[in-house]
Amino acid sequence: MMVNLEGITPEEQQELERSVIMTSFEQVKAWARSNSLWPLTFGLACCAIEMMDAGAAHFDLDRFGSGVFRASPRQADVMMVAGTVTKKMAPLVRRLYDQMPEPKWVIAIGVCATAGGPYINSYSVVKGVDKIVPVDVYIPGCPPNPAAIIYGLNKLQEKIRYEAKTGKKVLVDNE
Repeated sequence: MMVNLEGITPEEQQELERSVIMTSFEQVKAWARSNSLWPLTFGLACCAIEMMDAGAAHFDLDRFGSGVFRASPRQADVMMVAGTVTKKMAPLVRRLYDQMPEPKWVIAIGVCATAGGPYINSYSVVKGVDKIVPVDVYIPGCPPNPAAIIYGLNKLQEKIRYEAKTGKKVLVDNE
């Protein structure tokens, strides 16, 4: 619908600009996706306790639209890998990732999932989950507190919205 804006006063112009929202369907879709993330519970070690604490009543991930932890990869769109990934567990991590529907994202929680942690010199530990699946957000710490997990989840939400707005894929630097 076209509206003729000639002949209106500047006050009417400002009121019209405050009342009308212009956006694309992709941005609306990204906003909806970023505020309804369904994480796949994948706790492997002590970081999983902090991940569970982030979803509990005190920190409440539901406030951010992602408190419904799924046990099935076919119902999840975010894999939160929390803890040490061993070489024996690596094929299972990849299989679960492959079973998730698109679009899908991965959050590496803790230094063990990020880089191997204190077990980096062990023969059986993968030197970071990014060797198995593409990671979108890294959350450092041993173990990271629930506030850091929520911060990392917020960074993922920003990334989803930014990628829809610009059309560029980006790596989130979680400082």
